[in-house]
Amino acid sequence: MISVEITMESKQDDVTILQEAEKRLRRLSPERLRVVSDFLADLEEREENEATTEVLNIPGFEQALREAMQEAEAGEVVSFDSIRRHV
Repeated sequence: MISVEITMESKQDDVTILQEAEKRLRRLSPERLRVVSDFLADLEEREENEATTEVLNIPGFEQALREAMQEAEAGEVVSFDSIRRHV
């Protein structure tokens, strides 16, 4: 129950932060708004790169991905619906 409360608080904090950011963005000049947008794009790219690096550092991930892609290309797949019915 504690984790649910923490999650709900975290989501509320996120909403509050987004609302505060939106208020500030609306007060900026178009030039400053472009700077902020570029900065946010850079942050987003860095976060994506960090996530990619984290996944690639999982032992055996690259090999498993290659094998999965080869299986998919060869048609060695199972439909999601058939899996879902058995769960």
